[in-house]
Amino acid sequence: MEPSVVAPARILDIGTRNAFSVIMEEKGLVVSNTKGEDLDDYPESVAVYEADVATAFEIFEHLLNPLGVLRAIKAPRLIASIPLSLWFDKAYRNHNDRWDQHYHEFEDWQFDWLLEKSGWTIVRSEKWTSPVKKPGIRPILRLFTPRYYIVEAHRTK
Repeated sequence: MEPSVVAPARILDIGTRNAFSVIMEEKGLVVSNTKGEDLDDYPESVAVYEADVATAFEIFEHLLNPLGVLRAIKAPRLIASIPLSLWFDKAYRNHNDRWDQHYHEFEDWQFDWLLEKSGWTIVRSEKWTSPVKKPGIRPILRLFTPRYYIVEAHRTK
Protein backbone atom coordinates (compact mmCIF):
# COMPACT_ATOMS: atom_id res chain seq x y z
CA MET A 1 0.00 0.00 0.00
CA GLU A 2 1.30 3.44 -0.85
CA PRO A 3 1.79 5.88 2.00
CA SER A 4 -0.93 8.49 2.53
CA VAL A 5 1.56 11.29 3.09
CA VAL A 6 4.97 11.75 1.50
CA ALA A 7 7.78 14.22 2.20
CA PRO A 8 8.05 17.16 2.10
CA ALA A 9 4.35 17.52 3.03
CA ARG A 10 3.44 20.10 5.67
CA ILE A 11 1.65 18.51 8.63
CA LEU A 12 -0.47 20.13 11.32
CA ASP A 13 -0.31 17.58 14.12
CA ILE A 14 -3.13 18.64 16.43
CA GLY A 15 -1.92 18.37 20.01
CA THR A 16 1.36 19.30 21.61
CA ARG A 17 4.68 18.07 20.24
CA ASN A 18 5.14 14.36 20.91
CA ALA A 19 7.24 11.36 19.93
CA PHE A 20 5.25 10.85 16.74
CA SER A 21 5.92 14.46 15.70
CA VAL A 22 9.62 13.58 15.81
CA ILE A 23 9.11 10.39 13.80
CA MET A 24 7.23 12.32 11.10
CA GLU A 25 10.06 14.87 10.93
CA GLU A 26 12.61 12.05 10.62
CA LYS A 27 10.62 10.90 7.57
CA GLY A 28 11.11 14.35 5.99
CA LEU A 29 7.71 15.83 6.82
CA VAL A 30 7.46 19.44 8.02
CA VAL A 31 5.50 19.27 11.29
CA SER A 32 3.75 22.00 13.27
CA ASN A 33 1.91 21.25 16.50
CA THR A 34 -0.75 23.18 18.34
CA LYS A 35 0.55 24.87 21.48
CA GLY A 36 -1.55 23.22 24.18
CA GLU A 37 -4.36 25.76 24.09
CA ASP A 38 -7.83 24.55 25.09
CA LEU A 39 -9.31 23.66 21.70
CA ASP A 40 -12.84 23.65 23.11
CA ASP A 41 -12.41 27.32 24.00
CA TYR A 42 -10.30 28.25 20.95
CA PRO A 43 -11.15 25.89 18.06
CA GLU A 44 -10.20 28.63 15.59
CA SER A 45 -6.56 28.36 16.74
CA VAL A 46 -6.04 25.45 14.32
CA ALA A 47 -7.06 27.67 11.37
CA VAL A 48 -3.82 29.70 11.48
CA TYR A 49 -1.71 26.75 10.29
CA GLU A 50 -0.84 26.24 6.63
CA ALA A 51 -0.73 22.48 6.08
CA ASP A 52 -1.23 19.86 3.41
CA VAL A 53 -2.51 17.36 5.97
CA ALA A 54 -3.86 17.67 9.50
CA THR A 55 -3.34 14.76 11.86
CA ALA A 56 -5.14 14.12 15.13
CA PHE A 57 -4.12 10.92 16.87
CA GLU A 58 -6.18 10.27 20.00
CA ILE A 59 -7.27 13.93 20.34
CA PHE A 60 -10.99 14.31 19.57
CA GLU A 61 -12.17 12.09 22.43
CA HIS A 62 -10.72 14.66 24.87
CA LEU A 63 -12.83 17.54 23.50
CA LEU A 64 -16.34 18.49 24.54
CA ASN A 65 -16.91 19.92 21.06
CA PRO A 66 -14.72 18.34 18.38
CA LEU A 67 -17.07 19.77 15.70
CA GLY A 68 -15.60 23.26 16.12
CA VAL A 69 -12.03 22.07 15.61
CA LEU A 70 -12.94 19.86 12.65
CA ARG A 71 -14.66 22.80 10.95
CA ALA A 72 -11.72 25.15 11.64
CA ILE A 73 -9.02 22.94 10.09
CA LYS A 74 -7.83 24.53 6.83
CA ALA A 75 -5.84 21.57 5.49
CA PRO A 76 -7.47 19.71 2.58
CA ARG A 77 -6.74 16.30 4.15
CA LEU A 78 -7.17 14.82 7.61
CA ILE A 79 -5.86 11.65 9.21
CA ALA A 80 -7.42 11.06 12.63
CA SER A 81 -7.69 8.19 15.07
CA ILE A 82 -10.00 7.73 18.03
CA PRO A 83 -10.72 5.08 20.66
CA LEU A 84 -13.97 3.27 20.01
CA SER A 85 -16.63 2.83 22.64
CA LEU A 86 -16.47 -0.65 24.16
CA TRP A 87 -19.77 -2.22 25.15
CA PHE A 88 -18.06 -4.04 28.02
CA ASP A 89 -16.07 -1.15 29.49
CA LYS A 90 -16.66 2.44 30.60
CA ALA A 91 -15.02 5.48 29.00
CA TYR A 92 -11.48 6.18 30.16
CA ARG A 93 -11.23 8.54 33.13
CA ASN A 94 -8.14 9.63 35.04
CA HIS A 95 -9.18 10.99 38.44
CA ASN A 96 -5.73 12.56 38.94
CA ASP A 97 -5.58 14.59 35.72
CA ARG A 98 -8.59 16.51 34.38
CA TRP A 99 -7.11 16.67 30.85
CA ASP A 100 -6.31 12.96 30.60
CA GLN A 101 -9.84 11.63 30.25
CA HIS A 102 -12.33 10.98 27.50
CA TYR A 103 -15.47 13.04 27.04
CA HIS A 104 -16.31 10.90 24.00
CA GLU A 105 -15.62 7.35 23.04
CA PHE A 106 -17.29 7.05 19.69
CA GLU A 107 -18.84 4.28 17.72
CA ASP A 108 -17.42 4.31 14.21
CA TRP A 109 -20.68 5.59 12.67
CA GLN A 110 -20.76 8.50 15.15
CA PHE A 111 -17.26 9.64 14.20
CA ASP A 112 -18.12 9.23 10.50
CA TRP A 113 -21.20 11.40 11.01
CA LEU A 114 -19.21 14.04 12.90
CA LEU A 115 -16.69 14.21 10.05
CA GLU A 116 -19.45 14.46 7.45
CA LYS A 117 -21.24 17.19 9.41
CA SER A 118 -18.01 19.19 9.68
CA GLY A 119 -17.26 19.06 5.96
CA TRP A 120 -15.10 15.95 5.49
CA THR A 121 -15.50 12.88 3.28
CA ILE A 122 -13.86 9.66 4.43
CA VAL A 123 -11.74 8.02 1.74
CA ARG A 124 -10.54 5.10 3.83
CA SER A 125 -10.77 3.77 7.35
CA GLU A 126 -9.53 0.92 9.48
CA LYS A 127 -10.15 -0.55 12.95
CA TRP A 128 -7.83 -2.54 15.16
CA THR A 129 -7.78 -4.29 18.52
CA SER A 130 -5.79 -3.47 21.63
CA PRO A 131 -5.14 -6.69 23.52
CA VAL A 132 -3.72 -6.59 27.03
CA LYS A 133 -1.81 -9.36 28.77
CA LYS A 134 -3.95 -9.65 31.88
CA PRO A 135 -6.29 -12.38 33.05
CA GLY A 136 -10.05 -11.85 32.91
CA ILE A 137 -13.08 -11.57 30.68
CA ARG A 138 -12.44 -8.00 29.47
CA PRO A 139 -8.87 -8.78 28.32
CA ILE A 140 -10.23 -11.77 26.38
CA LEU A 141 -12.87 -9.55 24.75
CA ARG A 142 -10.13 -7.05 23.80
CA LEU A 143 -8.45 -9.76 21.71
CA PHE A 144 -11.17 -9.56 19.06
CA THR A 145 -13.14 -6.37 19.75
CA PRO A 146 -11.83 -3.36 17.81
CA ARG A 147 -10.69 -0.60 20.16
CA TYR A 148 -9.29 1.99 17.75
CA TYR A 149 -10.49 3.57 14.52
CA ILE A 150 -8.49 5.63 12.02
CA VAL A 151 -9.74 7.55 9.03
CA GLU A 152 -8.30 9.46 6.12
CA ALA A 153 -10.68 12.18 4.98
CA HIS A 154 -10.72 14.96 2.39
CA ARG A 155 -12.27 18.37 2.86
CA THR A 156 -15.55 18.74 0.96
CA LYS A 157 -16.78 22.12 2.28
